Amino acid sequence: MDFIKFFKLLYRRRILLVCIPVVTVIITYFLVRSLPDQFVSRSRIATGIVDQSQNVFNQNDEQESKISQEFSNLTQMMQLNKIVDQVSYKLIIHDITPGSAPFKAESKLLRTLSPQARAHALDVYKKHYQERTELSLFNKDEEGMHKVLESMHYDEESIRKVLAIYRVNNSDFIDIEGTAETPELSAFIVNNLCSEFITYYTSIVKENQLKAVTFYERLLREKQDTMNKAMLDLKNYKIKNHVLNLNEQAKSLYGQLADFETRRAIAEKDIIGYTAALKDIDSRFNPQDRRYLENTLVKINGDIIGYKTQLNILNDDYVRSNFDEGIKHKIDSLRGQLNELISQASDKYITSPLSTKQDLITQKLSMEVTLQLAQNSVGSINAELLRLAKKFDGLVPHEAEVQAFENSIDVASREYLEILAKYNQTSLASNFSINLRQIQEAMPGSVQPSKKMLLVILSGMISFVFCIIVLFVLFYLDHSITETKELVAKTEMPVLGALKTVKGSGVDIKDIWQASATKDALRFRNELRAVRFEIDHEMGDDNKVLTVTSLVKEEGKTFIAISLAYAYAMANKRVLLIDGNFANPSITGIIKPNYYLEDVFAKGQVLPDVNVNSVQILGNMGGDTSLMEIAGRHTVTGKIDELKARFDIILIEAAALSEMDKAKEWLQLTDKAVAIFERGKTITEAKKPNVAYLEGMGNRFAGWILNREL
Repeated sequence: MDFIKFFKLLYRRRILLVCIPVVTVIITYFLVRSLPDQFVSRSRIATGIVDQSQNVFNQNDEQESKISQEFSNLTQMMQLNKIVDQVSYKLIIHDITPGSAPFKAESKLLRTLSPQARAHALDVYKKHYQERTELSLFNKDEEGMHKVLESMHYDEESIRKVLAIYRVNNSDFIDIEGTAETPELSAFIVNNLCSEFITYYTSIVKENQLKAVTFYERLLREKQDTMNKAMLDLKNYKIKNHVLNLNEQAKSLYGQLADFETRRAIAEKDIIGYTAALKDIDSRFNPQDRRYLENTLVKINGDIIGYKTQLNILNDDYVRSNFDEGIKHKIDSLRGQLNELISQASDKYITSPLSTKQDLITQKLSMEVTLQLAQNSVGSINAELLRLAKKFDGLVPHEAEVQAFENSIDVASREYLEILAKYNQTSLASNFSINLRQIQEAMPGSVQPSKKMLLVILSGMISFVFCIIVLFVLFYLDHSITETKELVAKTEMPVLGALKTVKGSGVDIKDIWQASATKDALRFRNELRAVRFEIDHEMGDDNKVLTVTSLVKEEGKTFIAISLAYAYAMANKRVLLIDGNFANPSITGIIKPNYYLEDVFAKGQVLPDVNVNSVQILGNMGGDTSLMEIAGRHTVTGKIDELKARFDIILIEAAALSEMDKAKEWLQLTDKAVAIFERGKTITEAKKPNVAYLEGMGNRFAGWILNREL
């Protein structure tokens, strides 16, 4: 972005940049000079949210985000309509109460009220204040009351505008600032807002606490009834099913089962061992030894069998009695008698041929007794295990039911205890006073520094910045061409020079070349010389015909064509200036020539010879015609060649390229062409085909001449 160009734009619009801020400052001054002075009163409220010295009941540490949220809730609650309306009612009640000194002068609407209407309004305001209700805009009478508040600027919107409520840094305090026309009014608004807010907040907190206590009390009774019912159900179930202590019973049965399992394993091991030992002893006797032994011990064996039977019976009783010690003593006594019989049996065959095997026989008899006892005890143990297992299985349904009842009691107990804790906490909280209190009362405020001058200065600065922004936006959106480099960049074709406007009315071309020329004329003359030099450089020695055209009408090509003609005349040239614009013959109208193009080209009129430093003008009669309609191409070409022999340079002002092909007829016959482009214009889509045509001329297009000054 070209900031130099932007600064030039600001310089050109310097009058605008000065006038608009000055006018704004003047208007602002007259608007703010009648503004009243402002008085500010300030009050402070302690909330007890973060001050632990006030927060006796709740010692829980809270996160900063939650604390900030609580303060935000309090500040927003202070701006509720219910709170602000109470202040509005107190203000208007104070002002319209007979005998009181009003804070403000009465508004036009208030002055129109009759004494009866004032008394009625006072009653309505007092009623709504006591009931803490808002005025209904659907009721015409109350709508009128609201309009009275608005006329006095006592309505909720007006009061909110003069209030500033904020938390003091990260402290426990909230500051309330009120701004008003008088110090008493500002203090009155702030103090009443604080008192009304504290009253409202205390009432809703106490009401909510009472509701919470009532709710928890009812819920506590429900949970207590639920817990008692569950305990009663468990009690009835245990009485009905004769359940004492399932855990101890199950533990005892499980221990007995384990003991019997161990004894069964020992008995089975003994059976296997004694059976194998007896087989080994039997294998050592031949049949003759067994017959002799059996004949000798018939009576003793009978007694032994009787004792064994009794021993088996006692062993069964011992197992069924869960190993009673009394039965065990009987078994031991009977086993002693049995051992004595076995010893007697051993004595019977001391002198027998089998006396050498007496030890084996004794061992066999003892092992058989033990084996029978072990076999008998396995059956008894299995029967007892089956009985205990059935008894243990019978405890499972009771255990499930009892567990369900105990779970219900546990859940009900925990719920009851939780509700009891909340009930106690809420009851305790309801007995504490609210921590919210006004610790600093608002006093009549002091007058604030006047902002009138600041507003006036700000208005001027803002208007100045606004003008700059507007100009910058226009500059950013402006694609007009004002510099030669911009024209080169847009068209990619050379620019021969730039000519600025000569100020003044009725400028005479001859006066520009006088020694007494003005400063503007002298500048234009130098610029014209520079353009003439560039054209001469492009023309060379062989080219003499130069056509001057433009993209659109009224870009100053007539004035430039005449100026170039006189510039070449001043350079000791014989100059022929042809007015080739048939639709708008400006040169012909300005100079009133003696010779016309139609006479020379069509009728063969011969122009007189001219000297150096002279300009011959060839005008046209105008009308809707073109060059080729005046004479054929061959005639025109021959006549131009003839004129080239008599003049040093021929300047042709052609029509603009926007006028169809009238200019192109001249451009086909010219040696070189220049195009005039006016500053501040843009190259639109409609102009681009004509720019492309000039570019297509190649070296025959000498370049652009940037004309006029913004």
